[in-house]
Amino acid sequence: MKLAVGADEKLDIVNTVLAVLAEMGHAVQWFGPEVGDTQPWPAVAAQVASKVARGEVEQGILLCWTGTGVSIAANKIRGVRAALCVDAETARGARLWNDANVLCLSMRLTSPAVAKEILLKWFETSYVPNETDDACIAAIRQLET
Repeated sequence: MKLAVGADEKLDIVNTVLAVLAEMGHAVQWFGPEVGDTQPWPAVAAQVASKVARGEVEQGILLCWTGTGVSIAANKIRGVRAALCVDAETARGARLWNDANVLCLSMRLTSPAVAKEILLKWFETSYVPNETDDACIAAIRQLET
C-alpha cells in the first residue's frame, strides 16, 4: 500500500513505525525532519493529510508527542478521517466503523510492541459498508461543506 507518513520529530518510535511498515511491504513517503531536527506538527499533518485527500496515497500515518495535535490538524483537511489510536482495538474500530484513513499515534505513549500491534490491526481491518456507518460518514462529509 502507498502511504504518507510524517512526524514533527524523528524519534525512535518513528523509526520503529517506519521499519514495521517496510517489513509489511508498504511504500512509504516520509514527511518530516531527520533525526535532531523538528518541524511544526500542523505543517507535517497538513502535508500527509493533503496527500491522502487528493488520493496520491491510500492512507496516512502521523505522529507527534501526544498524537492529539496531528489528529486535530489532519481532520481539518476535507476528506480526511484521522483517528488517534492508543491500542490495536481502537485502530480496528477506527477502520471498521469510521473508515479512518489517517492513523495518528502518540510518540510519548506508544511502545514499539504496541505500535506493531496497532499497525497490524489497522492494516488487517477494512471498512465494511453498512447503513448505519455509511450514514455517519455521510454526516461527517456534510459537516465538511
